[in-house]
Amino acid sequence: MSKTALLFAGQGAQTVGMGQDLAETYPAARALFDRANEAVGYDLAGICFQGSEPELTKTENAQPGIYLVSWVAFQLLKEQVRTLNFEATAGLSLGETTALAAADVMSFEEGLKLVRQRGRFMQEACEATQGAMAAIIGLDEEPTREVCAQAGVELANLNCPGQMVISGQLEKINQACELARARGAKRAVPLPVAGAYHSALMTSAQPKLRAALAEVRFQPPTVAVISNVTARPHSTVAEIPALLAEQVTAPVRWEESMRFLVAQGFTRFIELGPGRALSGFMRRIDRHAQLFNVADAASLLETARALSD
Repeated sequence: MSKTALLFAGQGAQTVGMGQDLAETYPAARALFDRANEAVGYDLAGICFQGSEPELTKTENAQPGIYLVSWVAFQLLKEQVRTLNFEATAGLSLGETTALAAADVMSFEEGLKLVRQRGRFMQEACEATQGAMAAIIGLDEEPTREVCAQAGVELANLNCPGQMVISGQLEKINQACELARARGAKRAVPLPVAGAYHSALMTSAQPKLRAALAEVRFQPPTVAVISNVTARPHSTVAEIPALLAEQVTAPVRWEESMRFLVAQGFTRFIELGPGRALSGFMRRIDRHAQLFNVADAASLLETARALSD
């Protein structure tokens, strides 16, 4: 029997207008956006729908915004496909919090408030440092690690074969991009993010995040939830906050996480939230995987129809 995993979008997937057609089409979505605005105390929905791109790109807005749109996509898919079953969840960086909420580890509001705080703490770390990130395309892991060592930056995301992300000081990232191109990378592309995530430059966010995590009432997950840090399921409730705090400075082991799920018999993957980056990664990891996504009203209907057949 086919096993299904839900995949939740991470930062960088944000786009102005995300979630708007879902809110306009489905009353349940509009109600969730209203609940979110009430929970955070400002018009988060408005920033998602009509905010300027620089405003939405700010970590303190992008993270809760992506969490919210991903959660709306998840709830609408459950509403459309009453027989939806899944045996695991995973999320890229902030998406891990969405994945935990989808596994009933915390409530929607608790997860939203947590990612808002996470985003604010990381934004503060960004403003205190001159950090940047870049995608390295078409270079294997070992030469990419050598480039990182030579330039003094860190490997932040191991997304899929031939696609990794580096993180560090802005001028060192620029140097690393030049080195990567010289080593044969097809592309070395700066990313539209506010700072150097998943690197030591985020260290100042960790004590504040640990304090926020200590306020959350974590419950045992109802399905396996893959940790970005270990590329394995969270094994105990006690380790969840520790790994979430570690995650902001540790590399995201996404390819390894997906290969673990494939080895466990997972063949169907449903990406929830803005963009289709995770589906793109999965095609490079396992070309036989069955892929679906829900990012807007059109993709919701297409996925619901396919899953209901």
